[in-house]
Amino acid sequence: MKDFLCFIITGFATLIMLSGCQPTVYETKIEENVAFYPSSKPCTRWWWFATEIKEQDIRHQLNWAKENNFGGVEIAWVYPLYRYQSMYARNYNRHYPKDTTAQEWLSEEWSAMVTYTKQYADSIGLACDFTFGSAWPVAGSNIEKKHRTKIYGDTSFQQLLTFAWTYPDTQWVINHLDSQAFLQFAQPVGEALQEALKGTTSALFTDSWEIKLNSTNKIWTDGFDITFKEKFGYDITPFMEAGIDSFPDVRYDYMLHLDEYVTNGFYKPYVQKCRELGAWSRVQCLAAPTDVMTTYSLVDIPETEAMLNNPNYSLIVSSAACLSSKKMVSSETFTCMYGFPATFLRKEQTADLKLVADALFAEGVNQHFYHGMPYNPVGSDSIDFFATTYFGPGGNLSPELPAFNAYVEKVSEIMLKGKTYSDVAMYIPYEDGVMKGPYPPERQRVWVWGEYEMRYIFPRSELEGYHPLWINRHFLEQATYENSRLVVGDASFSSLYVDVEYMDIRALKRILSLAQEGLPVCLKRTFLEPGKIKSEHYQSKLNELTALPNVSAQLADVVKHPPFIRGDSLPEYWCRVEPDGTHYIFLAQWGSKDLKYPVYGGQSFMEKGSKHDFTFFINGKEIKTSIHFAPYQSVMLRISPEGEVSMPDITFVPKEPIVYPREKQRMYF
Repeated sequence: MKDFLCFIITGFATLIMLSGCQPTVYETKIEENVAFYPSSKPCTRWWWFATEIKEQDIRHQLNWAKENNFGGVEIAWVYPLYRYQSMYARNYNRHYPKDTTAQEWLSEEWSAMVTYTKQYADSIGLACDFTFGSAWPVAGSNIEKKHRTKIYGDTSFQQLLTFAWTYPDTQWVINHLDSQAFLQFAQPVGEALQEALKGTTSALFTDSWEIKLNSTNKIWTDGFDITFKEKFGYDITPFMEAGIDSFPDVRYDYMLHLDEYVTNGFYKPYVQKCRELGAWSRVQCLAAPTDVMTTYSLVDIPETEAMLNNPNYSLIVSSAACLSSKKMVSSETFTCMYGFPATFLRKEQTADLKLVADALFAEGVNQHFYHGMPYNPVGSDSIDFFATTYFGPGGNLSPELPAFNAYVEKVSEIMLKGKTYSDVAMYIPYEDGVMKGPYPPERQRVWVWGEYEMRYIFPRSELEGYHPLWINRHFLEQATYENSRLVVGDASFSSLYVDVEYMDIRALKRILSLAQEGLPVCLKRTFLEPGKIKSEHYQSKLNELTALPNVSAQLADVVKHPPFIRGDSLPEYWCRVEPDGTHYIFLAQWGSKDLKYPVYGGQSFMEKGSKHDFTFFINGKEIKTSIHFAPYQSVMLRISPEGEVSMPDITFVPKEPIVYPREKQRMYF
């Protein structure tokens, strides 16, 4: 979620915080084949504003959620409504006086109400997750100054969180570079949630990297310069003084070091703390100053987000999940889909929602958390979260919501079967992103800054039919080459596709080693070494790689079998494979192809369907089929090990949408 008033980005991912010690390394064990939720029904974020929370209201809203085919909720504790009084009054003519009856943050009364909610959710078969802390990013009232955010060259900088439950009392954003900062934050929150975390297992959620920025590439912590010099052999401080964006090779080293600090200072301790509390970790690593494919592999439930992000980003998350043997890929879905913060609030159209959901299914998502449902007392349906799509009584979506949720449940259930299909691995251009620095202005948003975030990367068109997945150095180092396949996690690849400008020497060495074992590599171009101090062996290793007979710039020389799917044109699609070889293929409605933020009101409108011929190459067989896509409909195929094709019914026909003039759509970037 993005707070337009509090989260203004003007530079790199400026999160800093605490200490000057080396990052502590934590090890966690991720269990496999876990049913995280009681059903595949969609869940919804449930905003609890800092007001008096009552048992009768809790029962009322949870009953409403169950009656409307939701599978659970995620409680997110946010600001008192009067925090945005002027906005609510100006835009909606609603007036919220200061509420003095709210339970005190983390008090016994607060904990008792949260525990009651979890127990009631359990009793009616709903999941109940919790945001770890109030609002986002991670902040607390108890954070000592030494554990707060820091940026290089400004000892006074500390980031405030002003839209938390405790407003107007200050919460301080923690130093994500030091585990002690996170543990100081987590202790009181974990204690307050202890009773609520009993019963069925909940997930503790943390949102994407939304750190307020006021300078470029200056994330810092005490001792960073010392450990940097120990690792890279030179002093980074002159470059920080001069502005690190002027030195891409130094920025690359800086980002590598920052990755270690953030991973060991925040993400690994986060996962470990969740396990200590008896909870799962559900995490959006999006925009963190790390190699996010690796970071996503650390958590129990990796989560993507759309529509503030284009659905294509989700391929990074689902690839990381497959490579780390994680069955579930969740999504914060429908976030400000028509434009930030709340364009068409309460005028959302189910057909447009289906367009977005289908695009996400086709990128590997199989569990949705809608964004979202505001807390409303019994008899009220007028309270809104300020930046959202509205799910609740009295909204435009209400008449179709049970049927739409049944559709999402049905597709999600199928897309949780077996494992993700894999064929061609694509090396993700992470090094390119770090070396490039900031996005050009036309691609920046309030919540989007740097190329390292990987927001706009797409598979090359020649790979479209091969169901390609992203892979990075971390997973290549874990992979083995056996029986003519590159194997890592749930993935088994026939070949590796590389089309980048820069590659870390460690990745080059690993690819060379795998290619020497026989891995076919499509090397579209040669690349350069990032980082300030170059290896004297880089060019020779690259020459060795390009000289191998199983390395070619031509895809046809490397991939000798037909693509997974062929046709005169292809929709977005995703495939899951069961152990017996049964394939489930989701073919998204054509309007979902290359979907980009924002969705325009009525963008999903279709006058007529279309018919398309496809050829699938599965289990050594070529299977031809002709498919009719009715208006607004995606298609699910089931192909048996013997090649028999059937079509599980996933029909949901939404109400025909109204098409609004695009020039009247209000958006904030």
